[in-house]
Amino acid sequence: MFYRYLILTTIFLSVLAHAGSTTELSVTGRITPSACEPTLSAAGQYDLGKISARDLNVDQPTRLTAHELQLKVTCEAMTLLALETRDNRSGSSYSDRLYTFGLGLINDAIKLGYMTLELNSITAQGTPMYALGSTWAGWGPTSILSPEFLTAFTPNKSMAVPAPVQLLNANVQIAPTIAPANTLPLTEEVPIDGFVTLTVKYL
Repeated sequence: MFYRYLILTTIFLSVLAHAGSTTELSVTGRITPSACEPTLSAAGQYDLGKISARDLNVDQPTRLTAHELQLKVTCEAMTLLALETRDNRSGSSYSDRLYTFGLGLINDAIKLGYMTLELNSITAQGTPMYALGSTWAGWGPTSILSPEFLTAFTPNKSMAVPAPVQLLNANVQIAPTIAPANTLPLTEEVPIDGFVTLTVKYL
């Protein structure tokens, strides 16, 4: 009986070895004929300064003053592109809405708040443009930047099809909100730490 078991085991292992003896690796991509550079005014900085804990709502979120930065995307030629918006403080948003960005954690555990990023006054080559967000079904109208989807642009509001651009200008409205004061340990100074990366993706 013991001898038979060894034989069956050997045959089984031999079949596995032959079945898994190959694998594949694929390298794909595209070389784009032009490069694009995104920039933000004020070096992408919005300093809220010092906010007194006494000015925060006790049991509901406090919306702070919104601020606009100017976004510019400059390409060497007409280029089909989208913006990828990464939340570098992912997991710290006090809101459960997917389009919000975190403002950091207190003691690595308590969510300080969140912010939204809204696009307006969009132009490309001097022509008004409209933002599009990528969805599972394609593209749809939007007015925001989100860590959950790509954002492209179109000159035709009724057609959800991204269009190439060469010189894109837009205002990015930053709207920060602080969590209710009664959820925060405010006996010491707490830093507001929102951090987002915008990356040009070629379509």
